[in-house]
Amino acid sequence: MCGIVGYAGERSAKDIIIDGLKKLEYRGYDSSGIALCTGGSLTVRKCKGRIANLEEAIAKEQLGSGLGIGHTRWATHGAPSDLNAHPHTNGDGSIAVVHNGIIENFVELKEWLARDYGVQFRSETDTEVIAHLIGIFYSGDLLDAVYKAVEHMRGAYALGVVCSKEPDKIVAVRKDSPLVVGLGEGCNFIASDIPALLKHVRRIYLIENNEVVLLTKDEVKLFDAQRNEVKREVFHVTWDADAAEKEGYDHFMIKEIHEQPKGLYETLHRRLDENSRIRLDGISMTKEDIERFSKVYIVACGTAYHAGLVGKYIIEKLAKIPVEVDVASEFRYRDPFVDDKTLFIAISQSGETLDTLAALREAKRKGARVLSVVNVVGSSVARESDDVFYTWAGPEIAVASTKAYTTQLMCMYLLALYMGSEKGVLSREEYDSYIEELGRLPELLQQILDQEDAIHQLAKQLYKRQQVFFIGRGLDSSVSYEGSLKLKEISYTNSFAIAAGELKHGTIALIEQDTLVVALATQDFLFEKMLSNIQEVKARGAYVLSIAKENNEGIERQSDHVIYIPHCRDELSPILTVVPLQILAYYVAKLRGCDIDKPKNLAKSVTVE
Repeated sequence: MCGIVGYAGERSAKDIIIDGLKKLEYRGYDSSGIALCTGGSLTVRKCKGRIANLEEAIAKEQLGSGLGIGHTRWATHGAPSDLNAHPHTNGDGSIAVVHNGIIENFVELKEWLARDYGVQFRSETDTEVIAHLIGIFYSGDLLDAVYKAVEHMRGAYALGVVCSKEPDKIVAVRKDSPLVVGLGEGCNFIASDIPALLKHVRRIYLIENNEVVLLTKDEVKLFDAQRNEVKREVFHVTWDADAAEKEGYDHFMIKEIHEQPKGLYETLHRRLDENSRIRLDGISMTKEDIERFSKVYIVACGTAYHAGLVGKYIIEKLAKIPVEVDVASEFRYRDPFVDDKTLFIAISQSGETLDTLAALREAKRKGARVLSVVNVVGSSVARESDDVFYTWAGPEIAVASTKAYTTQLMCMYLLALYMGSEKGVLSREEYDSYIEELGRLPELLQQILDQEDAIHQLAKQLYKRQQVFFIGRGLDSSVSYEGSLKLKEISYTNSFAIAAGELKHGTIALIEQDTLVVALATQDFLFEKMLSNIQEVKARGAYVLSIAKENNEGIERQSDHVIYIPHCRDELSPILTVVPLQILAYYVAKLRGCDIDKPKNLAKSVTVE
């Protein structure tokens, strides 16, 4: 969600901040703004809409400054508008603030500031409260004023603060919302995510929770909540910035769909030794540990949650441990049964998803062993977990997750195989068979990608449909949720997924002439059951697009169109089944003229509850 960039140095802060904000566009936003220290005052410019609007508004202005902060906003308090955009300032305009997150007690703070200090508010946001709060505590020391303001704030936030009276400083704070510092030569940066900085620096400080940063062009100091100075090891970014570019593709999403064979290969082979045995580098999970687990919780949001649904099936089948999957935003509000015999698995692409992070902390508080599956090294979820199972998807920029999902599934298979093997409930013969078939998946997935043109042509027939139902049984049911989500989030089609056997318990009332039904039928032992469900919707006039394995051509008699995936073991089919659904969603959205990489109202990294 919202993006923060700050710069202190000798170069044009305006240009560097705007460029950095562009690198964060994938996080999702509805407005942008910038505050620059210019000639003893602050110059603030902000616009609703894309960063291009801001660029155009300030293009002809001479805004010479070597220090400033910028922001892309995803609205939580107040509609998207120029007025509600960040940065926000205090009453005399001497202090400017950019903010990611939510101040939960902003209403009472706003009432207090208005009643006791006569503050008049210009926006509907919670962030403006922060600027005024810092302003009333300011007496010549910005760092001190920020500390005093933070004492009054509840919620989650990353802050960047500048003051016209101290034009060489940026103060930044992190509480439950990501923040990094970039270390340069004669310049330093703050940002909410590393890609904003890679053009300029590779040396990074990963800011921990409740830490405060004091930054000038020549120096960076870190402090804890008690104002003690903190020493931090430098994190060196080794991944390639070019991986975050489109490389000739029209959109990041279709590029990332095509990167899935490589991501699967990397995620698998980086975890296998020369004897094809799974090695969990950095994860010290012994046979005794695994036997001690009485229960596994998988907790996540959105696409990662759908990966968890598949993970439940696989871990229960291969490791013989009961698994519960929960939506992170609900987990900690129902006093879950978690103790020191629980393995808690958090799944998050970004590693910054606030609901997942909060659930993780609740599980740790209750004594659980926490293992996270994340794609971003050094992310908050990774740092706060006991063990980390990294996916090797590479940077994922499009808001709609694709390669992160399939690599998360690969992690689930490897984890289940490892646990089942160590526990002794999985034979060596069965283990070897799974590893061999997992090794074939990148090649099989490429075969589906080779059908892209045919799926594009199919999308041309279907893209005007306003309502779509996804149905499936077993693992196909789990994948249907992800297929439905992909379609709705980027094409804004009213899409709905349901276990096929549940259709007749109410939902079938919505099936009428020419309703599009996408039927997933890749589970061999459930194939005949799915044929019956397809017949049920066909009898009511539905147009049926089926996904089935090769050699199951009999499904063509029940369907209007069939997409075939290569034959594989039932348990591994989700990695293949989801790919034609991703491609279909992409082309439907493209034909509908949607902003595919930055769909409306959505964000890549959801850092609010």
